[in-house]
Amino acid sequence: MTTAALEKLKYPIGTYQIPMPITDHHIVEWINVLEELPLTLEAMVNNLTQEQLATPYRPGGWTVRQLVHHIADSHHHSYVRFKWALTEDNPTIKPYLEKEWAALFDSKSAPVFLSLQHLGAVHAKLVYLLKGLDKKDLQRTFMHPDGNTKTTLAENIGRYAWHGSHHLAHIQNLVLRMNWTT
Repeated sequence: MTTAALEKLKYPIGTYQIPMPITDHHIVEWINVLEELPLTLEAMVNNLTQEQLATPYRPGGWTVRQLVHHIADSHHHSYVRFKWALTEDNPTIKPYLEKEWAALFDSKSAPVFLSLQHLGAVHAKLVYLLKGLDKKDLQRTFMHPDGNTKTTLAENIGRYAWHGSHHLAHIQNLVLRMNWTT
């Protein structure tokens, strides 16, 4: 497989780009994406077989099952980061080792409904929180220790809307490539 083909499989919707400026329209659109993600993901994976859930979305990539668990884990962390940034002054967040988490036995074997339910609950709380933020709240920040990157909450809403869409595209493209649709 060529490097370009592999990159297209890795980033089917491209990498996250922060629009400048971030408008009210962006925020509303991103919150809508986050609100729809749990049901969209569930509809996408609900009828997959155990063999299909164990299929990597690309050579050397995570399986569909690992992707579902990763999305729930990652968005759980994001929810906590929003809360930290709203209650502390530019806190340094704790990153997590997502590749190592995806390699844990639960990410490789647990039923996907566990993470689908978790994601549904986390997103219900997250979306409720985000809809209540004002412009001042959206400018609050946290610091990511990898590269000492300061992130506004507005940027983070976009990042996680992209993140969910990014992994949905991984699964959707695999389903299409494997002709799993009926």
